[in-house]
Amino acid sequence: MSSCLNDMWLRLVGGASIALAGVGLAVFLHLPLPWMLGALLATAATRVAGLNTFCPRPFRNAGQWVVGMSLGLYFTPQVARHIADNLGPIVAGMLFALLAAFMGTAMLRRYGGADFKTAWFASAIGGASEMASLAERYGGRIDRVATAHSVRVLLVVVVVPFIFQWWGVAGEDLVTPGPKVVQGPGLLALVAVTVAAGALFQRYRLPNAWVLGPMAVAMGLTLSGLEWSALPEAAPKLGQFFIGWSLGDRYRPDFFRSAPRFIAVVALYTALTLVLAFGLGAVLSCWSQAPVPTLILGTTPGGIAEMAITAKVLQLGVPVVTAFHVMRMVFVVLVTGPLYTLLQRRYGP
Repeated sequence: MSSCLNDMWLRLVGGASIALAGVGLAVFLHLPLPWMLGALLATAATRVAGLNTFCPRPFRNAGQWVVGMSLGLYFTPQVARHIADNLGPIVAGMLFALLAAFMGTAMLRRYGGADFKTAWFASAIGGASEMASLAERYGGRIDRVATAHSVRVLLVVVVVPFIFQWWGVAGEDLVTPGPKVVQGPGLLALVAVTVAAGALFQRYRLPNAWVLGPMAVAMGLTLSGLEWSALPEAAPKLGQFFIGWSLGDRYRPDFFRSAPRFIAVVALYTALTLVLAFGLGAVLSCWSQAPVPTLILGTTPGGIAEMAITAKVLQLGVPVVTAFHVMRMVFVVLVTGPLYTLLQRRYGP
């Protein structure tokens, strides 16, 4: 028993050390989003190389909780009105995600060797765990679906910040959170209610529980004019670190060898979707007053937490980007299962 505990602690400490070393290297190299990308790339590289480190699931939950809480603090009444003005583009982003799922399904069926149900749930731009659960319910291959979403998120998280850094895009939308000052009692109260909200969302198996639960509570407080406390400056960096570390920890030595053709098609599908998202963002700028980079980031096929972090670090309209991704995620989770039921009659089980 003692030996097992010692081994677990060594793997945990080793994983944290590697992730921190990756952050240090990323900072030294001036990479974008160093606290997330440094931890992600260092951890993924060493896991694929065979190092048996690990990142406990609660650490990812903690990272998502920090991100969700910080996002909620942006939603002042003025920002809510700004989001309402962008409702049309947000709906367009939701429909774009649905059309992308059809494109990805066709590509994975024809070139990736996947059956229809697996291709459909692997192509839907929703949360990885939610799509894997739906695939299990309808008899799809959970491993392939989980792999597809891991590859998609990895590519988007790595590629998009580098494109924006090369583009020189940052600070075009200077929306700041409602609370400006860290206040001890208020911060403790904020932590307590947001943790409770995350646990409640998880208990009822709601999607992205540790992002949406804390965000909903913090948003409600901010919209009501209750500014209990800002977050300490180190909190967002810690949240980014935990998310990057946990994303990198998904990879295993045989990850890219398990289904190379399937993974290659997922990568191509993600790249095409990114190109289309950049074009859609430019088109939506004719409909919205939000900056083009904000609209592009809102339509990219990444996860809520990862894209919100990118928007926050680059100061690119955090509330608008968050609204795009939250609305899309809810839409995709709600329609993917029923649409599969309708489509399977034509395309097979």
